[in-house]
Amino acid sequence: MEISVSRKAHFNAAHRLHLPHWSDEQNKSYFGTCNNPNFHGHNYNLIVTVTGMLNEETGYLVDLKELSKIIEEEIEDRFDHKNLNLDTVEFKDLNPTAENIAVVIWKLLRAKVAAELRIKVTLYETERNFVEYTGN
Repeated sequence: MEISVSRKAHFNAAHRLHLPHWSDEQNKSYFGTCNNPNFHGHNYNLIVTVTGMLNEETGYLVDLKELSKIIEEEIEDRFDHKNLNLDTVEFKDLNPTAENIAVVIWKLLRAKVAAELRIKVTLYETERNFVEYTGN
């Protein structure tokens, strides 16, 4: 029986959307206030969904305590209260859009979650703006 379980998490981070090979005017025109040279922040909400076959003996797909620990160590500890552009290696040369953040989170989790399980990352940048990434 295939089933999905999800875990919610949260982190706060600052960023600036900026492409160094574009002019300042082009960046400002395209990214608007998200290109503020002094950065801006978000209260990101994260939902990690894991899908796979239910272990009929235990009744678990995954141990949610273990999934919570992975999310805390790989995502929250890495990104919470950080300037993504300045404080993280993941976004040193990658524009920290919500889309790119979701992909980076997925890759970090993929390295820690059992290969037979599928992962979906849903990242809310604001209450109304969110992205989903499944590795495809």
